[in-house]
Amino acid sequence: MPATDASELLDAALAGDRRALGRLLSYVEGGGGKAQRVAALTFPRSASPDQVVGLTGAPGAGKSTLASGLVVEARRSGPVGVLAVDPSSPLSGGAILGDRVRMQEHAGDPGVFIRSIASRGHLGGLALAVPEAVRTLVAAGFPLVVVETVGVGQVEVAVAGAADTTVVVVTAGWGDSVQAAKAGLLEVADVLVVNKADRPGAEQARRDLAAMLDLGPAPGGWRPPVVLTDATAGRGLPELWAAIRGHRRWLAETGCLEERRRARLLAEMEDVLVRRLAADARTSHEGAVWERVTGAVLAGRLDPASAAAELLASVAP
Repeated sequence: MPATDASELLDAALAGDRRALGRLLSYVEGGGGKAQRVAALTFPRSASPDQVVGLTGAPGAGKSTLASGLVVEARRSGPVGVLAVDPSSPLSGGAILGDRVRMQEHAGDPGVFIRSIASRGHLGGLALAVPEAVRTLVAAGFPLVVVETVGVGQVEVAVAGAADTTVVVVTAGWGDSVQAAKAGLLEVADVLVVNKADRPGAEQARRDLAAMLDLGPAPGGWRPPVVLTDATAGRGLPELWAAIRGHRRWLAETGCLEERRRARLLAEMEDVLVRRLAADARTSHEGAVWERVTGAVLAGRLDPASAAAELLASVAP
């Protein structure tokens, strides 16, 4: 497709051109001026997504198979976009595309768009481009977006900041409720899933998680349901989708949906601001000044906070 202007690409994407949407997402992932142009165009058209669902959990928990099953359930209500945040290839830096391999059954469905994004080592597997990629999908006609993250230990809870509803997936034998609490899962989970429920210990895992939830008050009045699923066999998926939509209704009824989305936008703005200030500081002090300050830090003569303050002093107006 010859069109390269972001506005033309967005118009084409709205008309159903999947290559145009793919190119817009490539602009977003690449950053720079093209990404800013896409952001300016998509922001006004993406203010009210139906729901952004974050799916996270340890590697091997079956998140990709679960996400594929959730797409089937969600498609009954309308189009669905999927952002699969893959591990980065150690050679190319690109996404390994493992999740799209597992979602081939949706390849011919025009109401489903699946995009893999490389994590590039970012905290919790969340690519920096994910929030804007979500808005791009919403603006292109996919009001419901599922974001599946890599899941790399305790930092996987970072997905909570990018979703309306965070689904945390564990498996039978993953660990007891104390481990779940240490990993921070109970604090961020809006829905808990014990996947691969055909295995021994699934019911015990469900009881452990429920017992831990009983120890503390439900934040804001919402108690995360614990759902047993066997994604490979398709068992428990309708119940899981019902729990996800139930949380969406609760958010809307209590006013928490708007509150969460406002908090996300402000956090994103601050993140961009911090990164740009750091980049400006580096650019403004290339050469002798940068070498002097960083050398002082490495030599133990200057602490990092004081060094940052010195570098930023000439950047800030």
